[in-house]
Amino acid sequence: MGLFTGKGRAHLAGHKDLTMHGEIAQCPVGDTIAIPLVDGTATDFEVLVKEGDHVKIGSLLAVRKSMYVPLYASVSGVVKGVEKRMHATKRQQNHIIIANDHLDEKIKVIDIKDPDHMTQENIVDAIKQLGIVGMGGSGFPTYKKYEGVKDVDTIIINGVECEPYITSDYHEMMLQTKALFDGAEFFRKAASAKCAIIAIKVGKPELYARLQAMAKSYEHISVTQVPDVYPMGWERLLIETVTKRTYDRLPSEAHVIVDNAASAISLSNGIRSGMPVIERLVTVSGNGIKYPTNIRVRVGTPVHEIIEAIGGYIADGEGYVLAGGPMMGRSITNDQFVISEYMNAITVLKKQEEHTFACLKCGECTLHCPMHLQPVRIMQAEKANDSDLLGKLDVMRCVECGMCSYICPSKIEVTDFVAKGKRRYGLTLRRKKA
Repeated sequence: MGLFTGKGRAHLAGHKDLTMHGEIAQCPVGDTIAIPLVDGTATDFEVLVKEGDHVKIGSLLAVRKSMYVPLYASVSGVVKGVEKRMHATKRQQNHIIIANDHLDEKIKVIDIKDPDHMTQENIVDAIKQLGIVGMGGSGFPTYKKYEGVKDVDTIIINGVECEPYITSDYHEMMLQTKALFDGAEFFRKAASAKCAIIAIKVGKPELYARLQAMAKSYEHISVTQVPDVYPMGWERLLIETVTKRTYDRLPSEAHVIVDNAASAISLSNGIRSGMPVIERLVTVSGNGIKYPTNIRVRVGTPVHEIIEAIGGYIADGEGYVLAGGPMMGRSITNDQFVISEYMNAITVLKKQEEHTFACLKCGECTLHCPMHLQPVRIMQAEKANDSDLLGKLDVMRCVECGMCSYICPSKIEVTDFVAKGKRRYGLTLRRKKA
């Protein structure tokens, strides 16, 4: 815990220079696209198309049953069916397979005649119909934050991007500054909030100057800089830093809603074009990749095609492929999984032989835990299969930020044990309810 970082946060080596200043690449759209029937971790989708159906970009493919989330085609072509494929959740999941005809025929999802004079209800419905989700990696349906919203006075647009290597949001904010502010204003109106605040990390002078200049045209939107520490992009810490407010369960208790910068940009583009998110700017970086790059990728493109498009691995079979960044990303067994609309990064790291030592009982993981948990005790409870103790240690409050593993001098993958503990205790709770 550093003198100027504080409890539950640390300055990390960012490695962002690998992709901060390079050109944006465009990934060729393949002959086959696979749309995952997954939203975050939810898989309860009703498929609305069948084998042989012709679809256009924007055609509705499936809808989540328990919480409305639409999935749209990102290419035009013919539906080949539903297949199980590897997914970023580290499991085989159902995907709708589309044979791309490369005609790029489109159909609008919504058609708004006067975007600048939409009612609050119209904006929330547009967020819902466009399928806007948390594009920082969560995939949480954004409209759920705004349905029946009350007493929210501040919208925070999260452009912090605190994970190492990732710069996709930085580039999007630089390239689509007008859309960023436009989307922030739509979010502000959707909550009837007094203001919106765009938050970025210190140390990005060019971006900060660009945003400050644009803010002069928006009465209710301002820009702020936050410390370059991890996990500053976590909404609880971000809210506390920007507004000095805290909350128990939900940000709305602090009269705040937080949305990712890419979500704001996507909302603006969606309302004004009528089209859903069909591509993402993805940072492909790490010390296991030849040419770290930000690349525009059509949703449903397999990762191996993306890596091939930018020059490949430093050495085949000698790296870890992570869906996301190195702190919160998931290590996947192969590179066959595809890009979802809420995925912003692929990180490839060289395999390094780590020598793990017995826990030193130094307490560093507890000192650095942003949720003020006791990670090493949770790890011990998980190893002992002690669900009761996991509950007493409040394991479900863990946000799996990776800080305890990062900070551990014994090189123990504490986060993995805590994540297993969460799954164990969650299963125990479900069995008790059944």
